[in-house]
Amino acid sequence: MAPKVQARQKLLDAALDVIREQGFAGTTVDELCARAGVTKGAFFHHFSSKAALGVAAAEYWSAFTSAIFAAAPYHLPADPLARVLGYVDFRRLIIRGGSHEFSCVAGTMVQETFDAHPDIRDACMRCIMGHADTLVADIEAARAVYGVADATGWSSHGLAVHTQAVIQGAFIVAKATGDADVARATLDHLRRYICLLFGVDVDAFRPSQPMATPPSH
Repeated sequence: MAPKVQARQKLLDAALDVIREQGFAGTTVDELCARAGVTKGAFFHHFSSKAALGVAAAEYWSAFTSAIFAAAPYHLPADPLARVLGYVDFRRLIIRGGSHEFSCVAGTMVQETFDAHPDIRDACMRCIMGHADTLVADIEAARAVYGVADATGWSSHGLAVHTQAVIQGAFIVAKATGDADVARATLDHLRRYICLLFGVDVDAFRPSQPMATPPSH
């Protein structure tokens, strides 16, 4: 049993890298097997098709990134707005290397598969929207602390989803331009926008010490 589990893990690890490098359509079973160092028979033992691998990769990516963000230092401040802005700062911090190293597996796949592979689309949606959901409580608490009423015309859930839309868009522009600094600048604009919503200075709650970077996959 252990070798089979190991082969599945190797295939999923390879999928996260290859999909971000080449996209889902450009990823072949043969290349995944070669990158993982497993046989084609091992692939089809664990996954009935490439599409099944896509669903599993989105779920694996979701679990992998959820663990990183759950342990991140932006959760530590007592002020909920500091946590929200700290989240943006953390997302900016982990934009490093080439776009295939920092872009999102779910965001990459859903652009290609949203119509052709609804199972993959739904798995990617659960990943992206589930991540947005982790921000809602802090945004709600920040609204209470800073007196930002519901009558302002936006919802906490809507702002949480907006953060993901900006981040995914930043990845797309970074890929198009080949410039990670464009993605970082986009997150700087997101930070300014959130500060404007809450009426605080854009330099509020900057971390006094550099935040530790998580391991790359």
